[in-house]
Amino acid sequence: MVARLTGTIAQVFVLGIDPGVSRCGYSVLEQVGSRTRAVAIGVLTTSPEMPLPRRLAEIAGEVSQLFEEYRPDALAIERVLFQVNVRTAMSVGQVAGLCMVEAARRDLPVTEYSPNQVKDAVVGYGAATKEQVQRMVQTILGLSAPPRPADAADAAAVALCHLSHAGLAGALR
Repeated sequence: MVARLTGTIAQVFVLGIDPGVSRCGYSVLEQVGSRTRAVAIGVLTTSPEMPLPRRLAEIAGEVSQLFEEYRPDALAIERVLFQVNVRTAMSVGQVAGLCMVEAARRDLPVTEYSPNQVKDAVVGYGAATKEQVQRMVQTILGLSAPPRPADAADAAAVALCHLSHAGLAGALR
């Protein structure tokens, strides 16, 4: 992960993504030294009445805008795991791919984390509930309320997981 230097303190922006076609969670976190703050947390939404290619095009455009506006140093994305509904898993994988392409176009590192890795890093328990993740994201980032919907909190959790792993990797060097 590339860090920007502000004086002698490294500043890092991470874009976290919880991929989805109906709701794609995103979060931009800034870490300066040991302080982490939320710059943006939200969801990109598409209408289920639209054909899938049109929905993917909308998401691609909005993700591109996130990269342009926030200029992250890295992309952290939740790994798509097999789901009961294969059609859902395929479309989620397509959204993840769009996000990875946008990062690759900008020559940014991309790291995927499993849902269990994210929960373990943020809550300390790989089988944590959505509500536990939301509350811990709220606490860690000092937010007045838990991020909603859960997709937004999940995206922030992915970014927090990345910052945690990147910090550990840096400490081990």
